[in-house]
Amino acid sequence: LHLRGAPQALERAFGVTLGRYQLSDGRGPFVGLGQAPTLPPEAIAVLGLDRRPVARVHSRRPRAAPAVTYAPPELGRLYNFPPSTDGSGQTVALIELGGGFTASDLAQYFNGLGITRPPSVTAVSVAGGTNQPGGDADGEVMLDIEVIGALAPGAKIVVYFAPNTDQGFYEAISQAAHDGVNHPAVMSISWGGPEDGWNAPSRDAMQTALEDAAALGVTVTAAAGDSGSSDGETDGQPHVDFPASSPSVLACGGTKLTARGGSIVSEVVWNETSVNEGATGGGVSQVFPLPSWQQSIAVPKAPNGIAGRGVPDVAGNADPLTGYQVRVDGKADVIGGTSAVAPLWAALIARCNQKLGRPLGDVHAALYRIGPRAFRDITEGNNGAYQAAAGWDPCTGLGSPDGQALLAALTGLGS
Repeated sequence: LHLRGAPQALERAFGVTLGRYQLSDGRGPFVGLGQAPTLPPEAIAVLGLDRRPVARVHSRRPRAAPAVTYAPPELGRLYNFPPSTDGSGQTVALIELGGGFTASDLAQYFNGLGITRPPSVTAVSVAGGTNQPGGDADGEVMLDIEVIGALAPGAKIVVYFAPNTDQGFYEAISQAAHDGVNHPAVMSISWGGPEDGWNAPSRDAMQTALEDAAALGVTVTAAAGDSGSSDGETDGQPHVDFPASSPSVLACGGTKLTARGGSIVSEVVWNETSVNEGATGGGVSQVFPLPSWQQSIAVPKAPNGIAGRGVPDVAGNADPLTGYQVRVDGKADVIGGTSAVAPLWAALIARCNQKLGRPLGDVHAALYRIGPRAFRDITEGNNGAYQAAAGWDPCTGLGSPDGQALLAALTGLGS
């Protein structure tokens, strides 16, 4: 239901006071709410009254010279992505809350990788958002498109551009999930914010959109964050990132990968906080309870004492010092962060969908049932509050993928 009205009328209708807010990082001013709106019990949320940004990108450029960098197809080989698949027949949705891309950059990038038939990339405007290259968020947009396009060049990529507000984020996910024209089977999200930084109604509305996506057979991947177990909060407590903490989302954590001679020689938890190069997010939700598919693993209690959903589910190379070779705004660049892992996993899911002849949809139960036989278990390192260990852990989840083993296991499950 969409409503329009004068600010004073909206204040009276929802029992709120609208104000202008300046963010601590200097952005703004933005129109925002001083308190939660008054709603009837049938309503979940009122979105659009508060125009403050709700999410940040989870990508990082290296501050120092990277030790090694990877083109996405090289990571596909290292992670053993299934051969004879390229994502053909699949559509991958990208949710972007800013920035943009240019066709010329994409053409040059894919041509440089030897991809003679580059993927189809379409921009969709949501709630007034548009493809607007030339800003700081271009690196995020280009990273997402280029990772998916390089690893699943046969897939169609649809980029849903929306404003960075609770309304924009919600509508982008909902529109992508219900898109009867493009029919995406995979959705990748590289934006998010601390779970408890969201107001509860907005987070609840987002969760309904993510649940709808899962019910419609869409696998949603999301970055787990780039600021370690604190998720960038300064209270000294662990925090997880949302929407990665949603049980309807495949949460993607980060590793530091070293390869030699076409083989992985080392893969550990990404944690470069000592040199200000970030660390993977991960921990335990204080909002979402422990889901059934995590009952058999040792998820620690959340900081507030509840048995919560463990984050992340899976992982992949994310350290900016072992980052991804991309092209942004006419220049070669290197970018890391868990923002790269969400599209990496989205591309792998698209290739598995292609081979299986069906969408995997909500893949959590299958992945946790398959367990270590389809993953590289990451057992070294920490993200601050949590330590890597054998099996699932709150740093890298089940681990990084062995794509061929994963496809074989999914084929064996048959559903």
